[in-house]
Amino acid sequence: MVQYTLAQSPDVILTVPGKDSAKARDKAMDQLIELMESGSLPTDLSDGFGPHQFIEVKEPVLTNTEDEDAITQAVQVLSNLATLKLRVQASRAEAMKIRAQIDTLFTDEVVSEEEIASLKEGFKVLKTYAQANLRYREARAQAEQARTVLDRALKSEGEKT
Repeated sequence: MVQYTLAQSPDVILTVPGKDSAKARDKAMDQLIELMESGSLPTDLSDGFGPHQFIEVKEPVLTNTEDEDAITQAVQVLSNLATLKLRVQASRAEAMKIRAQIDTLFTDEVVSEEEIASLKEGFKVLKTYAQANLRYREARAQAEQARTVLDRALKSEGEKT
């Protein structure tokens, strides 16, 4: 549904099915002509009036309050924390195995080229794990605040003392 009004008579609202289009404006024009013919239009349109002169009436959009924005942000922060936790958990075991192999670089033992190549490949996993772990720890600090925001929002009126 689309609604139109006239600049000359903002209190007159013409409602037409569909979206704003030339066809919808033509239907509104038909309604306007009916109002004029029945004498119920309080405005004189003797200078003429065309469909392009209709003003579309838009329903006011309810804006989110600051609290709703804070809740949305809190949920996003917690969702990010959950994703990071999964990443950290998934790569931790392999990263710790590679970390243990690093110690062989600091001994006098002979290390094969294959072991070194494997270790170099493992560095990528280790780097990914370490970065994900840092991001997880940072996100966890933010998530504490997010959890507090959600806890306040979830309290019932009786609990807010």
